Amino acid sequence: MSNTLIETLTLDLADRSYDIVIGPNLLASLGQRVRSLSPTARIAVITDATVHALHGAAIAKALSNCETHMIVRPAGESQKSMANLEDILDNLFRAGFDRSDLVIAFGGGVIGDLSGFAASIYKRGMSFIQVPTTLLAQVDSSVGGKTAINTQYGKNLIGAFYQPKQVIADTTLLKTLPPRELKAGYAEILKYGLLGDAAFFDQLERGLGADILALDEAALTKAIRISCETKAKIVAQDEREGGLRALLNLGHTFGHALELQAGYDGDLLHGEAVSVGMEMAFRFAVEQGLCPSADADRVTAHLAATNMPRITDMSHLLTDPDALMRHMGQDKKNEGGHLTLILPRRIGETFIEKRADRESVLRFLTQLRDEA
Repeated sequence: MSNTLIETLTLDLADRSYDIVIGPNLLASLGQRVRSLSPTARIAVITDATVHALHGAAIAKALSNCETHMIVRPAGESQKSMANLEDILDNLFRAGFDRSDLVIAFGGGVIGDLSGFAASIYKRGMSFIQVPTTLLAQVDSSVGGKTAINTQYGKNLIGAFYQPKQVIADTTLLKTLPPRELKAGYAEILKYGLLGDAAFFDQLERGLGADILALDEAALTKAIRISCETKAKIVAQDEREGGLRALLNLGHTFGHALELQAGYDGDLLHGEAVSVGMEMAFRFAVEQGLCPSADADRVTAHLAATNMPRITDMSHLLTDPDALMRHMGQDKKNEGGHLTLILPRRIGETFIEKRADRESVLRFLTQLRDEA
């Protein structure tokens, strides 16, 4: 296949800068890329059972010029736990890996988060690269260096900022994604339009969104590039989420609360929670007089047109507003006991509200419960 669809971006972080390579059929060249990044070419590939069944033979062939150790975990958000992190570290120790070796995170956001965190703490840090296999991971979680595991208190509360050496987003891998996973990734693409790029949202409304969900390669490459460019610019200015980077969490405070309420049992995917969380953020902003109701209506209409998860699908998770408030109180963006929310002023313009009124949020959640 022609390489005309392959694009390379650079996330500029001085001596920790790295390339994000986007396009079809990139997995076949992984061995050559690894040789340029790792002096030992001794590789630990961390993946899950689903990805291994679909693409394990292909990555093994691509890395046939390297000494490769495969660590295969079960699939699912529940893998992001202290026990599973410890098991991965035990695997690395038993196989005799050292800091000059390389970890490859080969999977979706769960594997990327778990593998990156393991790499960040193993012998105080070894290099890793991201080879994301889901749309959500390609447009968001593989870029920017956030690595973490979950706890009973909330999502991603134990982790580190640790940048990969490279991100390789092979769009061909997306052809094996179930439609539900594809839509979960589309939520994060939509997020980039809503938080800071109204023109991009317009394109998604006018048909680009439908093309992405139909797996059109040109549409996928374009959307992944725009999403990664937006995130790379923000991360380059605020790597450790001291300010601007928090905007990338549009919909996430509400969404993480829904995920915790669901119990990380597979009933609610992260991207599904973000989809609903963004609609909640727009509706709450309208109620607070911060955002035009017409903009919130456009968001709801686009979610409906693309058959994305919406508030109306979450009645079973909205029955206990007090529990949702407790979950939101554990959000890592909160400071000084105050609730932080990312809220829209309009489509394409968001801001960080560091002192969201808890009573107003609770009334809003109670209203959603009563409407369900």
